[in-house]
Amino acid sequence: MVPSERLEQIIQRFQFLEAKMAEGGGDIAALAKEYSDLRPVVEQIEGYRGLLRDLADAKAMLADPEMKALAEEELPELRARLPEAEAALQLALLPKDAADGRAALIEIRPGTGGDEAALFAGDLLRMYQRYAEARGWKFEILEESVSELGGIKEAVVRVAGQDVFARLKFESGVHRVQRVPETESGGRIHTSAATVAVLPEAEDVDIVINAADIRIDTMRASGAGGQHVNTTDSAVRITHIPSGLVVTSSEKSQHRNREIAMQVLKTRLFDLERQKAHDARSASRAAQVGTGDRSERIRTYNFPQGRMTDHRIGLTLYKLDAVMAGDLDEIIDALIADHQATLLAEMNG
Repeated sequence: MVPSERLEQIIQRFQFLEAKMAEGGGDIAALAKEYSDLRPVVEQIEGYRGLLRDLADAKAMLADPEMKALAEEELPELRARLPEAEAALQLALLPKDAADGRAALIEIRPGTGGDEAALFAGDLLRMYQRYAEARGWKFEILEESVSELGGIKEAVVRVAGQDVFARLKFESGVHRVQRVPETESGGRIHTSAATVAVLPEAEDVDIVINAADIRIDTMRASGAGGQHVNTTDSAVRITHIPSGLVVTSSEKSQHRNREIAMQVLKTRLFDLERQKAHDARSASRAAQVGTGDRSERIRTYNFPQGRMTDHRIGLTLYKLDAVMAGDLDEIIDALIADHQATLLAEMNG
């Protein structure tokens, strides 16, 4: 049961924001953002309160001989709807990750497994690209270093659209693959891995970088299988001296490279700040899904058996072809539901 005082506080805050916006005072953008975030919560509260009123009215009708039959008919249905309305309201009241609505950067790198790990990293890149396309998101490859066999040595991608980080943040971690590599003539199954890091894109207000804290170097963009061999000195490397973070970008335009590298640097610094804040709040970080612990093995893709297993929630699906083709909603929905269940347990504990 949600305390009625808390519901009243939310309603009053919503009404205050509405009045403030009508007056035109204060920071309109910030007010509008909070107002829009609260609206779905208020709608759930109003629906829940409306159901409680209907229940009270139906109970009162039991005392009226003329209305008793109607009330007895309505009450079971109203009572049956109450647990669902309470659950929906509790979900609406869960603390929100302020970054959920942001664009995201996905960084994919091969782990153990040599050439096969690089090929699998390329498969993951295509999997996320197909998922983004299916959801109508914009998928932009910022940096891609290709191996001699056509795998990925490193890829950095920006994904923009509705609720991108909210849905992709659970993908951070070690992805393990079990299959017969294309490079293996004996037909033996190998295990290799790739790492995925999903970071919420930083906004200018989040991170201010002091010019004295960075060193910018330009260099020739090249590399095996790369797309910019024999170009001018266009690649840019930015070193953030206080944190030791190094970011490179090797698009054809040096000006664009500076923009990309600075955005990636800001996003990584923002992620470091988020991780520090989270570590300070939670002593049980490793037990929580989606915290971005990138050393954790989160998923296994077993090709001989057509099986995908997410180890965090014990979910196994026998539709690996569909998963690799970008059909990720069932997995992501299950991870979100598990995360919400954990938050609800903490809120009610």
